[in-house]
Amino acid sequence: MNNIRKYRPGEAGSSKLSEERDEFERDYARLIQSPTFRRLQGKSQVFGAGSGDYYRTRLTHSLEVAQIAREVAKRLERTNPFLSKREHPGLIIDPTVVECASIAHDFGHPPFGHKGEEVLNHILMRDHGLKYEGNAQNFRILMFLEKRAGSESGLDLTAAVLLGINKYPFLIEEEGRLKGVYASEWEIIRDLRSQWNMPEGCSTLEAQLMDLCDDIAYSTHDIEDGIRAGKIQMNATFFEDQRLMRHVVMEILNDPNKHKFGWEQVNIEQMVRQVLSDYLEQWEQIFSECNGEESRTRREMKARWVNSFASSLDILDDPDRGWKKVALVKDGAEDMNLLRTMEILKKLAWVTLIKDFRVLRLQKRSEIIVERLWDSFIDKDKGQWIMPPDWIDSYERRNAAWSWPRFVADYISGMTDAYAEKVYAELFASKSGSIYEMD
Repeated sequence: MNNIRKYRPGEAGSSKLSEERDEFERDYARLIQSPTFRRLQGKSQVFGAGSGDYYRTRLTHSLEVAQIAREVAKRLERTNPFLSKREHPGLIIDPTVVECASIAHDFGHPPFGHKGEEVLNHILMRDHGLKYEGNAQNFRILMFLEKRAGSESGLDLTAAVLLGINKYPFLIEEEGRLKGVYASEWEIIRDLRSQWNMPEGCSTLEAQLMDLCDDIAYSTHDIEDGIRAGKIQMNATFFEDQRLMRHVVMEILNDPNKHKFGWEQVNIEQMVRQVLSDYLEQWEQIFSECNGEESRTRREMKARWVNSFASSLDILDDPDRGWKKVALVKDGAEDMNLLRTMEILKKLAWVTLIKDFRVLRLQKRSEIIVERLWDSFIDKDKGQWIMPPDWIDSYERRNAAWSWPRFVADYISGMTDAYAEKVYAELFASKSGSIYEMD
């Protein structure tokens, strides 16, 4: 069982397990020492990276997800006796594997957050019939683009960590699939899943736990940043605003995943109003406990919500799929009410932060930057002369597995927000500076 989880599909002689260090600890070291991990500090979470030293970036977000996930994993190990039986490689929760999966879950995000992803996907689909998607790009980075000494392709992570990152176990090129894994990496992931005897469409408990901890972080931390930025105002006028309610309800109704939340069981508008009203009431109570100190109130509020969600996480049987499910649990059943509450808080963050007109203006600008960069590089004869030589060397060594449009998408998506702006300025803005400046 251990060997099947610690098998490294990309690594020569991967059956040799290290005596000195646990294999999953080696994965952790490879991930946090990778350039992709460092670049997360320059990628937007909600506010543009560099818009202030207070706000979260993809890097701090990933570390927070990893911390929540590791704590929960340790608790689940203690409280679920069936985990110690290790009946199936996908029904095990190892805190280090969950931590690795959380660290790596956003590696595939391009510059400028969701907007960068949208633009790259639109261009690739329109002009080349290819898809671009953050989760799929994750695997491309981990299994193909990242370099490490002694390996030609990727970080050669263990099977357990690769499947722990795989929230969407599907081939993304299938008709109608919005999320998944590109064909080049899916072949290996599918083989691993088949060796593990994973049920169709199901992910490992470790992947499920990481995914839910990501949601917990979104629904609590982004709101904390929003309050700090003044985008979410903690007063009745803001929270009872009809336009805000309407927007949150619309986001819920337009969400392609809305079927997971059992919204038909409740009056959505009424529930949104109730959750927002309770949230404000809780804020006012904590504000008075904290002697009117807003920064302490913000942190205490976030801590209580993280605790409320994280302490509810448990493992249930999923009889429809003959599998098990990590879920928010109350009295031995999935706590749909708490799940819907978390979703409402996520939508509140989305509506107030991402749909803010200033943020949308910045997104419009980032859309233009990504499109113009694409236009500059996509003609191979011209583009190759304005790309870094090490990228071109990599492409020439591996172009049998790398079409030029996919190569350009890989290059642009690896950029931080600031680097994309810098290259754009070099190509299109009047810029003075020295060619000897190091990138």
